[in-house]
Amino acid sequence: MSKQLKVTIDAWAYGDPIPGEYAFCVPAAEGHCGLGPNLSPRIRWSDVPAGTKSFAILCHDPDVPSKPDAVNKEGMTVPADLPRVDFYHWVLVDIPGDVRELAKGADSNCITPKGKAAGPCALGVRGINNYTDWFAGDADMGGDYGGYDGPCPPWNDEIVHHYHFTVYALDVPSLGLKGRFGGAEALGRLQGHVLAKGEWVGTYTLNPALRAH
Repeated sequence: MSKQLKVTIDAWAYGDPIPGEYAFCVPAAEGHCGLGPNLSPRIRWSDVPAGTKSFAILCHDPDVPSKPDAVNKEGMTVPADLPRVDFYHWVLVDIPGDVRELAKGADSNCITPKGKAAGPCALGVRGINNYTDWFAGDADMGGDYGGYDGPCPPWNDEIVHHYHFTVYALDVPSLGLKGRFGGAEALGRLQGHVLAKGEWVGTYTLNPALRAH
C-alpha cells in the first residue's frame, strides 16, 4: 500500500471553489461564458518517501457528462442523474525527484489556441489533456493540448464539478511514455511504481444558479 503524500494548493481551501484565474472558462454576461486566464496553480508536496525518483501530476474531473446532447444548449440542462466520465485537465510525468513544487503559471499562463506542445518540457514530460478531444475538428482551436488547461464545465449542468489534483511519488526516474499519451495511459504506466500519493480537490461551476449558492 502506498503512503500518503501531503499535497497543497494555496489558492483555495480543500474542497472549495477554484478561483477563475485558474479556469479555462469564466462566467460572462453574454454567451454564458468566456475564456479565462487559465493559469496552472502553484502546487506543492511533502512527506516524500525515501527512494522517490520522480513525480507525476494528474488532474481529472470525474463529473463530465457521458453524452454531449444537452451540453451548453439553450433551453436545456444537463441532468444531475446523467452518467459521468473522467476528463483529464493536466497530465505531467517524469518530474525530477528533487522537485517539491511547481510555481503558479509554470505549466500554463494563458489559453493557447490549438494547444501547447506535448512531450519533454522544462518541468518533465507532458501528456495531452482531454481538450484535445473536445476541440477535435475545430478550425480555430483544434490540436494537441499538452500540460494544464483549467475547468470549463457546461454552463447548463445541474451539478458542480470536482477537480482532483493528484501527485504521485514514483520509484522510477521515468515512466518511459513517448508520443501522444493521455491520463489513462499515464495511470496505467504508474501501476506498480507508486510509493506515495496525495491530492487536493477544488470545485467549479458556470451555472449561475449553482454559483449563487
